[in-house]
Order: sequence, then C-alpha cells, then structure tokens
Amino acid sequence: MNQNVDQKIIDQYQMDERMMILIYSQWCINQGLNPFKLYEQAYPDQFKNPILKEVQELTVSKEEAGEINNETLLNVLSLFGNDELAFVVTEEIKKQSK
Repeated sequence: MNQNVDQKIIDQYQMDERMMILIYSQWCINQGLNPFKLYEQAYPDQFKNPILKEVQELTVSKEEAGEINNETLLNVLSLFGNDELAFVVTEEIKKQSK
C-alpha cells in the first residue's frame, strides 16, 4: 500500500515538473527567446534535458498562446527550486524592460 502511495506522489511530481517546463518553454516562445539557450545558460552541464525537448511539441506559436505573466513563471520556477533558471529569466526580463 505504501509503495502505491509513494508511486502516486512521484507520478504527480513528474507531471507537475512537465507542466513547469511547458510553462517555461511557452513563456520563452512568447518572448521570442530560445528555451534551450536560456536553459543552457542556467545549467551548462545539463543542456540535453529530455523533458524540455519533449514539451516543445506541446508549445504553440506566440499568436496562439495565452499570455504568461513574468511573475507567474518566476513563481513556478521557484516552486521547483530552479533558482539558476529563474535568475537567467530575470536577466532576460530586465533586458526586455529597457
């Protein structure tokens, strides 16, 4: 029974993580940025993230997508402890604000 509960928790975390990556990827597209390049800046040793590649199929063009607020993205990244990526995103937000 415990093993089943543990597996459900793991599965839910993985689904949530995929959603976080999808939100990040769609935000990048909406901003005209390459999600792979930003990810590589944040995590140079982990450039080949298979989930990042997979979720690209789920993203849509900027015109089709709804707006993703900068603060929303940063909050989602923070929830998953992606501080390095949040820092790189914050730098891009600052560049675009100028």
